Amino acid sequence: MGWMTAAEAAREWGVTPRRVQVLCAEGRVAGAERFGRAWRIPGDAPKPDDPRRSSASHAVAAPASAGDADVKTDDAADAGAGVPPFSFDGLMPLMATPFAPGSAAEAAASFPEGAPRNIARAELAYFSGRAEDAAAAAEPYLGHENPGARLSACLICAYANLPLGRIDRAQQALAAARGALAGASAADPRARAAEAFIAQTASVLLHLPAPASVSDTDALLPLLSPGLRAFALYVRAHAVYLSGDYARSLGIAEAALLAQGAVHPIPSIYLRLVAVMDLVSLRRVDEARAHLLAAWELARPDGLIEPFGEHHGLLGGMLEAAIKPAWPDDFRRIIDITYRFSAGWRRVHNPATGDDVADNLTTTEFAACMLAARDWTNAQIAEHLGVSVNTVKSCLSASMRKLGVSSRRDLARFMLA
Repeated sequence: MGWMTAAEAAREWGVTPRRVQVLCAEGRVAGAERFGRAWRIPGDAPKPDDPRRSSASHAVAAPASAGDADVKTDDAADAGAGVPPFSFDGLMPLMATPFAPGSAAEAAASFPEGAPRNIARAELAYFSGRAEDAAAAAEPYLGHENPGARLSACLICAYANLPLGRIDRAQQALAAARGALAGASAADPRARAAEAFIAQTASVLLHLPAPASVSDTDALLPLLSPGLRAFALYVRAHAVYLSGDYARSLGIAEAALLAQGAVHPIPSIYLRLVAVMDLVSLRRVDEARAHLLAAWELARPDGLIEPFGEHHGLLGGMLEAAIKPAWPDDFRRIIDITYRFSAGWRRVHNPATGDDVADNLTTTEFAACMLAARDWTNAQIAEHLGVSVNTVKSCLSASMRKLGVSSRRDLARFMLA
């Protein structure tokens, strides 16, 4: 039996080399073997069927579990007469791609020139904390004819403009992200899935209610690629966390991590961070530390530190406890991201919800207050953060003065608890 490379298979099957690599990583190419960062493919291997294609008799069904295979549907029947079917190929391509830690830049560069490659590079810039570069790379695609590129640009710009203080641009991109496919979504379930994915992501991570018009994400999950499905499950776990059901949120996150065939680093980082949030809330600190360090192991080789800065206030001091002692320079950069992102986040979140999330506390004060609001004692907070009890007392006293409250019970309304 002869072998062919990913590039040779791409020419044979009429797809891109990157698509061949993804198919191999997802286990959909029979007999494919990995060596290093490349694949060798049996010379007679058939092109895998598109899991979104089958006969019109195949209906869309809700997934039984996070790891269910993609549901098959008929492109023409789903899309409707005269409406081109939506393709996920351009939707958050780097997020949707499995790659080895340390090779994110290589993965982004492997996409076809034009929108796919530039959107992937915008993703990489955003997730590595370079908001200015991310916005600059994504903005040209806000009105792009490719709906996947357009939706991706909306989501990237909605978040990249927050730490830059461009709140009007962030809100405009957020509004566009939440209704970018309104004209096509009624005819094409793939378009509905993409719109639901973007709208839920844009809303939940800002702790805003999703638009009432968003389709049922449970029924549409099977239409997402494995990487996007993993991130969608992170979004769901985050929403469940916000409802206070920490055990259920943890179950969603850990099931999604286990269900992945090939590891998709970006969704995996976010899934592990929401698991940390849940475990700290459940006071299972050792397990929380393990998830945080696993996320850090995925993130650090490529500098993907933005998610840690975004989640600082929800991680209950775990960054101070686990990252600061061993990686002080990285920790300082994460905290810089936290301050800039949180300032923009509050300018969208607080007016939209009527909440009054604190904006005048240091990150250490916020972490201490978050734990105090959850009835941790000063001694428990001190041990967790690696500081003295007197330091905790000083943090809480200073915070209460800043917030104008006199008891620990009053801290909760200023926190994300």
